Amino acid sequence: MSWFELLLVAVGLSMDALTVALCKGMAQKRPDARQGLLLAVSFGAFQALMPLLGWFLGNRFAHAISAFDHWVAFALLLIIGGKMIVNVLKGVSCPVDQAARCSLKELLTLSVATSIDALAVGITFAFLQVAILPAVLLIGVTTLTLSLAAYLLGNRLGIRFGSAAELAGGIVLVLIGGKILLEHLNILAF
Repeated sequence: MSWFELLLVAVGLSMDALTVALCKGMAQKRPDARQGLLLAVSFGAFQALMPLLGWFLGNRFAHAISAFDHWVAFALLLIIGGKMIVNVLKGVSCPVDQAARCSLKELLTLSVATSIDALAVGITFAFLQVAILPAVLLIGVTTLTLSLAAYLLGNRLGIRFGSAAELAGGIVLVLIGGKILLEHLNILAF
């Protein structure tokens, strides 16, 4: 997987966190930079840790499914991206409590909820033999940066940006999954 593809995956994975951060920023009359940084660091850390955990799990079982790993990678990315697209089409927006500040419990819950899909991507990384440390660092830093920006700009950008970003992220993940499948079936060569 190229650096560009990894960056696209990182951006796609960060869309859930970006949307939640945007909603949290929108809930404030004036964004609190400290609260936004705490939210972004937590989202970035979980978004980096989950694919690492998935990679360890995938490596443990990769030998057992190596004959059809490309189908697994395709299915996981299709499901994750498809879920993001369906949420946008259903009009699911700002799935968070609009309290001005996050409690520790809410912060951890949101961090886990927005990073579950990254666990599946980590499994995919194991099948594709992606260098995991640079990948998780890129995912974590991308999520942190986009989440902080979304939080700080939330009250200015509005929810339309969050929905468009999530839709774009879902489409990117589905397309990358399709590319992986087509490459393994020797239909597409890059």
